[in-house]
Amino acid sequence: MGGPGVIGYIYSLAVLIPGIAVSVRRLHDTGRSGWWLLISFIPLIGAIVLIVFMATDGAPGDNQYGTNPKQA
Repeated sequence: MGGPGVIGYIYSLAVLIPGIAVSVRRLHDTGRSGWWLLISFIPLIGAIVLIVFMATDGAPGDNQYGTNPKQA
């Protein structure tokens, strides 16, 4: 049948870019560089490591990327 079409490609691009931005922001909250996002290209192990990084709590206090967003 038909592929995703033009609207599907536009939607994918519109969701991909903010998704990358949110992932980098989350890695910064944990005190890691945004380049750690590239670890997801390693099959299976990379995805598991990235999920663990995203699930851990942010570093308490300030880090080189700014203040902890949970602090009042």
